[in-house]
Amino acid sequence: MTSEQQPPSPPTASQKRHAFSWFTDANYLSIGPSFVTNFIRNQLKTLPEPKSDFTGKTVIVTGGNSGLGREAARYFARLGAAKVILACRDTAKGEVARADIEVSTRSSRPPSAAGVRLAVEVWQVDMSSGSSVRDFCARVERELPRLDSLVLNAGVAIGAFVECEGGWESSVAINVIGTFLMAVLCLPIMRRTAAQHNVAPTIAVVASEAHVFASFAERKRQGLIFDAFKSAADMNEDRYNVTKLLDVLLARELAARLGPDSPVVVNALNPGLCQSELFRHCPFPLSALLRLGLMILGRKTEVGSRTLVAAAAAGRETHGKYMDSCELANESAFVRSDEGRASGVRVFDELMGIMEGLAPGARGNLNASTTTSMATAPASTAQASS
Repeated sequence: MTSEQQPPSPPTASQKRHAFSWFTDANYLSIGPSFVTNFIRNQLKTLPEPKSDFTGKTVIVTGGNSGLGREAARYFARLGAAKVILACRDTAKGEVARADIEVSTRSSRPPSAAGVRLAVEVWQVDMSSGSSVRDFCARVERELPRLDSLVLNAGVAIGAFVECEGGWESSVAINVIGTFLMAVLCLPIMRRTAAQHNVAPTIAVVASEAHVFASFAERKRQGLIFDAFKSAADMNEDRYNVTKLLDVLLARELAARLGPDSPVVVNALNPGLCQSELFRHCPFPLSALLRLGLMILGRKTEVGSRTLVAAAAAGRETHGKYMDSCELANESAFVRSDEGRASGVRVFDELMGIMEGLAPGARGNLNASTTTSMATAPASTAQASS
């Protein structure tokens, strides 16, 4: 499904809900035979090994120190990239991944990259912290001459309320707010890359088939949807599904705001059920069912990572689209409905308001002519650091 950034702290026993809340909170009863059949077929499908040419390109992979992110980064290095940045919170694990990737790809780069020196770098970022994401993107603007692919892979699945910076619940902070803040703040450098190198840079958002299961009860509340994500009382076992639904809705809406002629491609992808540590915090009996499913149908992380590379290498035909098993696919019926489209507009507008609080001027980065980031640190932050 998706990848693994550590939450700030593990849930306590008092934060956990009843054992079957994972079933009652979400929309699993709507699953029909056709979904199950397609899911099994996709899990058993042989995914194509990536062959795209990344010679000379720069790629950022969030959550690049482990799991799908690490294996995707390995592929980018193998396919000729000049610079692969592992964006992660735990830089010690990142350095282990960096050394592993460099050693394993030293003799397997394409002939086209013969004169290109590979640099795998570890950059610290805490995706649960808006200020950390903002600082990371400021570094991108300062230090990188180009950015060809941004793979937004970091994510958590945790069935308990763990509070992050700003009061946000951890999975929303990481899977949604931090993810799209980074996407929007990296738009200017990606537009410059497109203009200077005649390429179509890509923002690939790692979503999940779990978006199909989301009941998304938060959309029915009065006021702001995102307010529910600061409330421990509103936390339930549908939360991971909801964050993945938001990823799909927001990727679609970001692409729509950028327009069909955007030089930067935005897509969302489903890596499938993969063998990773993502679900280590899931409650019993869901944890047991997932372990069984992983044992029978789970993809190895190397195989699952091919979906990330396929999305990063994809062309304009994927702009605003959803990919499953390296191919274009339909999102859930809700996403494609009138209510789904309206929800996408609503949550995008709410999220842009949140972003403006974290990085004033971020909204200006949506403007097609913006090639220098409009975002700044909030005044209080700037004064504190001066």
